[in-house]
This record gives sequence, C-alpha cells and structure tokens, in this order.
Amino acid sequence: MRTERNLTRLDRVFARLDREPERPAHVRAPEMSRHRIVLFSATLAFYVAIIVAVLATSWLVRLDWQVMFFRPYQQWPELHPFLDYYVVLGQRGPTAVMVAAWLGWRSWRQHTLRPMLTLGLSLLLLNVTVGAAKLGMGRLGPHYATAIGSNEMWLGGDIFPSGHTANAVVTWGILAYLASTPRARRYLSALSAVVSLGVGMTTVYLGTHWLSDVLLGWAAGLLILLALPWLEPLIARVEAWLFAQRDLWRVRRAGPRAASGDAPPIPVGTSSTVGGTRTIPAPSTPGGAGKVPTREPAWPTPGGHAPRPDRAPVTPVGGRRAPHHPDRAADSVPAGSPSAPSSGR
Repeated sequence: MRTERNLTRLDRVFARLDREPERPAHVRAPEMSRHRIVLFSATLAFYVAIIVAVLATSWLVRLDWQVMFFRPYQQWPELHPFLDYYVVLGQRGPTAVMVAAWLGWRSWRQHTLRPMLTLGLSLLLLNVTVGAAKLGMGRLGPHYATAIGSNEMWLGGDIFPSGHTANAVVTWGILAYLASTPRARRYLSALSAVVSLGVGMTTVYLGTHWLSDVLLGWAAGLLILLALPWLEPLIARVEAWLFAQRDLWRVRRAGPRAASGDAPPIPVGTSSTVGGTRTIPAPSTPGGAGKVPTREPAWPTPGGHAPRPDRAPVTPVGGRRAPHHPDRAADSVPAGSPSAPSSGR
C-alpha cells in the first residue's frame, strides 16, 4: 500500500514560495480613521510636552541626571556584550537593508510598488523631521555634559530626539502597517513595540542618550507611522507614474524592432489573409511578439464552403506541385471529369 508523506510546516512554506506571483485583491491601504486621528493628536501633544519639559529644566531633566549617575552599564556589566549587538536593530543602515529586502520580495510577489514606496517615504520623513529636531535643539549627550543639572540644549549636540529609537519604531513598525491580515498585523505590532522599546532602553543603558531623548524618539517615530494614511494618495500616484514610465520604456524599446519591417501585432483569436497567406501571432516573447506566415489549409472551412462547378482540386496559392508521373495521371483527375480516362470496362 502506498502512503503519501505528510507535509511539514517547512514544506508548506516552500510550496507557498514556489507559487506564481499574484497580487492579492483583499489588500487595501489603511484610511485615516477617527481613532487614528485621536492617537496622532495625543502623540503630538506628548511630543510637545517632552520638549517643553526639557527646555524648562523640569523634573524630567533631573530624572535624566539621576539615571546617568546610576550608570546602568556598571550595574549590570554582563549585559554589555549582548546589548552592544542588540542596539544595531536601531541603526538605520542595517535595518533598512533587512526590511527593504523583505518588502522588495513582497513587491515582486504582489506586483505592486506600494511596500517599497511606503518604506522609502517613511524613512525620508524620518530623516527630515528627526534630523531637523536634532540640529535645531543641539543637545549634548550624557558623555559630553558640561554642567550638572542643566538641559544641555543648543550646545552643538545631535542626540535629541534619539535617532536609534525613532528609526526602530518606523523601520519595524512599517512591517505591521503593511501586514495583509489582522492576525499578522497584531503579531508584527507587538514585535515592533518590543524591539523599539528594547533599543531605546539599550541606548540609556549604554549611556549614549538621556531618558528624555528616548521618550521623544518613541513619539517621533510613532507620529510618522500614524501619519502614513494621509500619504497613501501620494504613494498611489507615484506608483501609477512609475508603472506608466515602465510601459513607455518597453514601447520605446520595442520601437526599433517594429520599424525593421515586422508586421503590426494582431490580437489573439484574429487572423488576416493577404495574398493567400495567413499571419498568426507567434508565442509571446520578451520585447515583442514575432509573426509567422503560414499557408491557408487546402481543406475547406466548415460551414463556409461553396461547391465548385468543375470539381477541380484545390491547390494552395504559391504551393509546389509534385512532379508529373504518367502512371499517376488517373489519380490526379477527379472521377466524373470530362478529361478523366475510361476504366476500360
């Protein structure tokens, strides 16, 4: 008895990867709902409140100094080797390459540029907003502090808000934003939250950022994720323009081939007969379809044949007749024709 092998989870994953690329019909861009607007407004208020608290040298600045004097990297030195590598999950270069590789594969599988365009636009917004805030406020980090208890603002630094934290929120959060199912969105949201929280606290542990830097970095990254639905129309227009440019480039590339004498393409299912020959489309090939001239068949078309009065054999136009043989003359003339030889009976 022959039994079929049970497929493992890895076999099912590879079988799914081997399927032909297809664009899912159920995936649609998120809309800016009332719930999302409320979250965006609350996050923006939190962002402004952190900046005001630091500028006013409030209790938040005192907390920054207390954490700095606590020196977590000296309290738990055994964590230092691991966290030195873990903080890379917040660096823009490595994380952007990893996420772009995954989203690029998704773009190819789904025949859409939306994942890559969303990632590129979100990283552009991250660079502009966070970079402008860093350079505008110029805060120094804990290792370069000049006066105990001061906010260290406008001294030429570039650590407020935390770029590692904001980048972790945006880069890993974009996976949850682009998830195609609610279940995947929940799992990826939890994963991105854990990664971004861990990256932020790691920078505090290493002493490269104040605690308030991390709080502002979380708010900055979350603002970009919450604002993405407002940018979906722009992403759709850019995607349509890029596809139009691709189609135009293909037409221009096929132009010289068409000018070299090839016949214009004929839609599938139609034919044209010129001079006794029929032109049919050849199998499609990249860069254009070739045309193969074929002869009309010698047999009549069903339903459209009119009887010939002389019952002469039909010869394809342009065809070659076989050499004349006297012993086959009787076979080449239809029976009943005036020129047919008698049977001798």
